[in-house]
Amino acid sequence: MERCLTELEERPDDRELLAEIFRAVHTIKGTTGFLGFSRLESLAHAGENLLGLLRDGKLKANAEIISGLLALLDILREILASIEGAGEEGHGDDAAMIERLRVLQHGGPASEIPAKKKRTRKSRTKAVSAIATASMAEIGHAQEETKAIEVYQAEQQTAQMRASVNTAESTLRVDVDLLNRMMNLVGELVLTRNQILQMVGADTNLTLLSRRLDMVTADLREAVMKARMQPVSHVFSKFPRMVRDLAQQLNKRVRLVMEGQETELDKSLLEAIKDPLTHSVRNAIDHGIEAPHLREAAGKDAEGTLRLRAYQEGSHVIIEVSDDGGGMKVERIRDKALERKLITRERAAQLSDRELMQLIFLPGFSTAEAVTNVSGRGVGMDVVRTNVEKIGGKVEIDSRAGRGTTLRLRIPLTLAIVPALIVYSRGQSFALPQGALSELVHLSSEQVSEQVEWMEGAALYRLRGKLLPLVFLSSLLKQREQASKSEEAYIAVLNAEGRRYGLVVDSLADPEEIVVKPLSSVLKQIGLFSGATVLGNGEMALILDPGAIATQSNIGMALEDHEAEAPETALTDGLTEYLLMQAGNEHAAVPLESVLRIERVPRARMEQLHGMPVLRFEDSLLPLQDRTSNAAEEEMTVVVCRDRERHVGIAVAQVLDVASGRPLNEAGTHTAAQDVTLLKEKITSVIQLGRIPALPGAYPLEGEFVEEAEAIL
Repeated sequence: MERCLTELEERPDDRELLAEIFRAVHTIKGTTGFLGFSRLESLAHAGENLLGLLRDGKLKANAEIISGLLALLDILREILASIEGAGEEGHGDDAAMIERLRVLQHGGPASEIPAKKKRTRKSRTKAVSAIATASMAEIGHAQEETKAIEVYQAEQQTAQMRASVNTAESTLRVDVDLLNRMMNLVGELVLTRNQILQMVGADTNLTLLSRRLDMVTADLREAVMKARMQPVSHVFSKFPRMVRDLAQQLNKRVRLVMEGQETELDKSLLEAIKDPLTHSVRNAIDHGIEAPHLREAAGKDAEGTLRLRAYQEGSHVIIEVSDDGGGMKVERIRDKALERKLITRERAAQLSDRELMQLIFLPGFSTAEAVTNVSGRGVGMDVVRTNVEKIGGKVEIDSRAGRGTTLRLRIPLTLAIVPALIVYSRGQSFALPQGALSELVHLSSEQVSEQVEWMEGAALYRLRGKLLPLVFLSSLLKQREQASKSEEAYIAVLNAEGRRYGLVVDSLADPEEIVVKPLSSVLKQIGLFSGATVLGNGEMALILDPGAIATQSNIGMALEDHEAEAPETALTDGLTEYLLMQAGNEHAAVPLESVLRIERVPRARMEQLHGMPVLRFEDSLLPLQDRTSNAAEEEMTVVVCRDRERHVGIAVAQVLDVASGRPLNEAGTHTAAQDVTLLKEKITSVIQLGRIPALPGAYPLEGEFVEEAEAIL
């Protein structure tokens, strides 16, 4: 009913919408009357009379009527809460609300509710007579209306009852605590599975059983996670009313657009983002969208647009709160931060525009001139970031002067089980969440000496022409002093809240799905870890927090605004980014945008299906192009790529780098030599993914191929 009422204000002539609201109130009146809740019945009846006039076209919905019906809804909600909590309606006085609805029926504003006056016996008699006459007519009209509605809805209600019976038979209400318990048990099962997979040796039977266990565990985990999922519409549904009320309070005109309401998120996370989203929406209306006269002066529509958008991206759900307001004024943010003594003047002079924007997340920061019941107390955006980071999420902000602001909440799909890369530093293992990992770079001892640059004690690495600040994990954790600056190293390139840096570790292990366990208060005080886990080999490992590491290492925001604003420049230059690989005795490349993942796998996992090399990948068969030259090596690197609607794999000796280049063409045409490019001053062959043969009989597998495929799987 609340959703329909807020939509009715935008579409006052929508007959279907009016009929839906009328049916809702009529149902409330009929049901509560049957159950003996007289207060609810009286209020619903008064609302039904007003809605009947709207539905029949005798009255047109306006802001005053919508406000009156929303006020009625609030009282209905309070009474229902009282019934749920205490089992009774309570004894409130509803006369003023009923009178307000009666006045609105006659087209007058609520302010025209007559004041109570002393009346003579004669006037009271006339009044009673008039009321009695009106009441009889009203009752007669209501009875006729009720009969008409019942006849009109008879078939529809029968169909709804049948559908509701079928739904009731196929659904079951489950307590959230039970789902939490199930999720914990699945987490323990995942740990056990990881340990079994590491312990399986050359025993063929155990290998088959472990693969089966792996598949069943993955399916069970997915099923339990799905049971905990709820659409974000559960949270979004509260905002139309809030946006309407707040816009009226601030004398602004705001249109709310909601997208992706069907996107699902874990119930516990959905509850956790309610407050951050509420703060973000209120902030966008209060600080973002300008007053109508200011928007018109700037050449904009007087009505501002607030957009709520949710979508899934990998293992995260992204929720965006965007407005088309005036954008963030960096100078004003800096001045307010200095005024409130949140930063020093020297520090403010060193910050870039992107870094200055991050100051709005500091506790106590506010640009409001005066404290109101909407803003000005400085407890808004810091709450947003704190609450989102508590659940393992991130907050990003993007603003353009005069064009508006977008606040982006990046929420993990679940808190319990996350993919992570296991890294080692001075003999200790740590888990690095893959959500923040961009790429991995291996440097030999010679490359460390030649390519790692030092400036005033800070290490830098030039990655594809750009300087990347380095953080040595061993130094950060004070494990022991760096033995030598010429040791080989692995650089995990991380992106934490817009801060890009390389985390230097000693070595890497295979990626794992880890079960996140909470930290003790002692370890929380260190501030570098987000949790702990048990690895497949039985070892304990702390989970690194990339954002906290960036903060403690004083990593600044990456200056990438100019790149984001001019994506067309790269296209006009004709440059393409490629993944450069060692394929046999030559270099080969594949477009970077098509690469899904890179894995180091035992060569024994490559099998043959009718003479074609295949690899089991995510419970399906992956056609493989073998570009290795040494079949005696125990391991190979497999680059998994997307080729339109299918996945293909390329087996290579090793991955070398990422480089930019353009196809080499003869006489400036695009017909020749498109399989060749120039990367790092070397002619390199470009692998055409479309030429990798499809599986025999694939999509779907048929006949004898089914038996072979099933044997492999």
